[in-house]
Amino acid sequence: MTNSAIQDVPVGAEPGTVPWVLSGRSEAGLHAQASRLLARLDSDSARNVLDDVAEVGRSLVAVGAANEYRAVVLGRDRTELLTGLRALAEGQSAANVVSGRAPKQVRGDIRPVFVFPGQGTQWVGMAVELLDTSAVFAESIRDCERALSPHVSWSLEDVLRGVPGCPPLDRVDVVQPVLFSMMLSLARLWRSFGVEPAAAVGHSQGEIVAAHVAGALSLEDAARIVALRSQALMKICGRGEMLTVLAPGEQVRAMLADWDGALSVAAVNGPATITVSGDTAAMTEFGAALSAARMMRWRLPGVDFAAHSAHVEDLRDTLLDLAAETTPVRSTVPFYSTVTGQRIQTDELDADYWYRNLRQTVRFADAVRALAEDGHTLFVECSAQPVLTVGMQDIVDELGRSAVLMATLRNEDGGMGRFYAALAESYVQGVAVDWTAAFE
Repeated sequence: MTNSAIQDVPVGAEPGTVPWVLSGRSEAGLHAQASRLLARLDSDSARNVLDDVAEVGRSLVAVGAANEYRAVVLGRDRTELLTGLRALAEGQSAANVVSGRAPKQVRGDIRPVFVFPGQGTQWVGMAVELLDTSAVFAESIRDCERALSPHVSWSLEDVLRGVPGCPPLDRVDVVQPVLFSMMLSLARLWRSFGVEPAAAVGHSQGEIVAAHVAGALSLEDAARIVALRSQALMKICGRGEMLTVLAPGEQVRAMLADWDGALSVAAVNGPATITVSGDTAAMTEFGAALSAARMMRWRLPGVDFAAHSAHVEDLRDTLLDLAAETTPVRSTVPFYSTVTGQRIQTDELDADYWYRNLRQTVRFADAVRALAEDGHTLFVECSAQPVLTVGMQDIVDELGRSAVLMATLRNEDGGMGRFYAALAESYVQGVAVDWTAAFE
């Protein structure tokens, strides 16, 4: 069974959230540590210290060891933090307390797989809070803006902030570079807290981010590919649609036989999560057939083109040309390809690879299966909201393995409070986190 660590931890999205990090050699020891801290902070002599909740957090990180039983109390002020600390001391659950038992490793620390989805994770305002509260995130967005600027006519930060007059996120040549920048900057934020990826995997355009994060592509090469690739897609807009179907792949493929050539499997995200792509008229007929069969499905919002279908063949020369100057190198971070469905060496990411990335079926399920079979047990979706969890859960369950699946941000919850909750989830699962970065 899969142990999903994704939780709605309503710690608040406002700036100023502070983590108090505790651990113990046993569950009782963890509760006892919380009790001792609570008693000290409740004493008259600690009243002045408690006024600076960040100083308490900094002290805990400075003197604390990362033992097996772990907890992080999150709060924006002394009231929230003391309430969470009291719940931990009493062995009670609380919305602003993340706790767990880190598995014992024979050697080394657990590191997560960084997962980068394709289009569809965007929401208005998704970067605003982090731009205002995280220097690392803001600097990364500025780096992306500089790398994109030779290829786009709009300001990345202005689009993210919704400045009047900026192009909308529903344009493919805008949303894809924006999401590229968002995912890359979230990965840098994880790394700024000492969390390095054990491997990287990307879905469709997410592979471009994954290749850069793995070390295969320079930021300039990656930005050029994502910007010009998205502009090329404008040439086939208005001709197609993409539809996700919750049904076994064999069943979906059998139904598609009636529209051979007009529709095709665009992506396999799990054993029963399939995306179909193709002509608009044929998709309308296919949708009616799915409705008659009472099969759950939904159209990809804001997508009026058929990626990963025969339509992309019209763009072949353009796609090969835009990636012709790319100089991939062999990376140290393992890269799992959703073009081949397996781990590959990243010096293979040439122009032909990036054409196949947009033309062929996205073999995300095969890539996740390969990751699980290679022993990876912790996955972090570096995105504005998680969209690949269901398929990943199904894959791991099918293999009879255990894995922890985590989100970074969530829809309408995109500040440091949410990021600290994600960081805390990884920490209690055994990931080595450099919490001192929270107090710099």
